[in-house]
Amino acid sequence: MRILIVTAGSRGDVAPYTGLGRRLLAAGHEVAVAAHPPFAGLVGGCGLDHRPLPGDPRELIRTRAEAASWEEARAAMAAFLDRLADGVVAAADGADLVLTAFGPAALSRTAGEAYGIPVIGTYLAPACATREFAPPGVPGGVPGGDDLGPDGNLAAGRRLLADAGALQAGAVAGLRTRLGLPPATSQPTGADLRPVFHGFSPLVVPRPADWPSGVEVAGYWWPARPRGWRPPAELVDFLRAGPPPVFIGFGSMAPGEGERLGELVTAAVARAGVRAVVQAGWAGLTAAGDDVLTVGDIPHDWLFPRTAAVVHHAGAGTTAAGLRAGVPAVPVPAMADQPFWATRLHRLGVAPRPLPLDELTPESLAAAITTCLTEPTLRHRAAELAHAVAAEDGAAAVLAHIGAVGRG
Repeated sequence: MRILIVTAGSRGDVAPYTGLGRRLLAAGHEVAVAAHPPFAGLVGGCGLDHRPLPGDPRELIRTRAEAASWEEARAAMAAFLDRLADGVVAAADGADLVLTAFGPAALSRTAGEAYGIPVIGTYLAPACATREFAPPGVPGGVPGGDDLGPDGNLAAGRRLLADAGALQAGAVAGLRTRLGLPPATSQPTGADLRPVFHGFSPLVVPRPADWPSGVEVAGYWWPARPRGWRPPAELVDFLRAGPPPVFIGFGSMAPGEGERLGELVTAAVARAGVRAVVQAGWAGLTAAGDDVLTVGDIPHDWLFPRTAAVVHHAGAGTTAAGLRAGVPAVPVPAMADQPFWATRLHRLGVAPRPLPLDELTPESLAAAITTCLTEPTLRHRAAELAHAVAAEDGAAAVLAHIGAVGRG
C-alpha cells in the first residue's frame, strides 16, 4: 500500500512520524512523508520518501511571536494554510491511504475526498474535547492550567476546536472550489475525523472516558534515528570528560533570541554549578564556559539517557524523549500545546513546576536544575515511568488498523 503521512510545523511535528513511517516500511508498505523542505534530510535519512509542503514554519513562528495583535497572528496563519493546501493535495496524488497530523487534518481530508482514498488521524496531542482536562493550547495554561472543572474543560475544548475550524475554513473552502468539490456542510476540524490514533502514552494522558468511539490513545511513535548516524567526536569527548551534564534546548522556540537566551543559560549553568550540553535550535542558542558544549541536532534517544536532567520547551516530541530517557525535566513552555505537556510532567512527578519561557530568569532556571539533581523522588519517578513506557508499542494499533483496511 502507498501511504502518505502529512504533517506541518517544526521538527517536533515531523520526527515522531519517521518512527511510525519506518514501522510501516518494515511491514511492506511504500511510505512518504509530506513535510516542509527543511525536513527533507530528516525524512530521507530515515529511509522514507519526502514530499515537500510549501511554507516556512520558522517564519510562521517568528510572525506569530511578533504579531501586534491576535488578529494579525490569525491572518498570518490563514495565509500559511492557503499556501499549504495545494501542497497537501499534490503530495496525496497517487497515495492509497493518508495519515494526517492534526494541524493539516482538514486539508488532508479534503484531498482524501478528492482522490477517493481513506484518511486516518494520527495526532501527537489530544484533539477532542473532554470533561477530564482542558485542551492543549487553552489560553492561560501556564503553569498548571489544565483543569478548569468538568464543564469548563469541555467548553474550552469545544471553543478551541471551533476557533481552529474557523481559522481553516477559508483555506478549505478555496481548496474545495479548486478541486471541484461541493461546499463543506460543516466547519472543518480534525476532531471529527475517524479513526484517530493519538501518539502518546496512556500512562501520560489516559484516554478520557467521554471521548467518542474510534478515538484512541495508541502510545508513542518514537522518532527513527537517521541511518548511519554517529555522534560527533567532540560531544563524545565532552560526555566522557566529567559527570553527566544537563541538556538545555528550546527546540523551534524563540527564533532570533539566541544571544539573550544564551546569556541567561550561561548564567544559570554557572549558578547551578553543572556541566551542560546546549542545543542551538531555531533560536541559535549558544552558551559559554569550560563546562558547556553547544551542539546542533542530536537524536534525543541517544543523548538524553546520557544526561542528568533535561531542560526543554515541553513540545510533544521532546517531552516524550525525556520520559523515555528516564531523567527529570525542567519544562520551559512557550506556546501551543507546550503548557499542557509541561503541566503533565509536573503532575507525573518527573519535573518541578513549569517555568514559562517569557518569565525565565537565571535564578529560576538554576534553582529548577538544582531541584532536579538533588530531589531523589523526581529521578525515581522518571526511571519508573520510563520502564513502563518502554513496554508499550504505540505503532502496533495503527499498523493493525491499516492491515485491516488493506484486507478490506
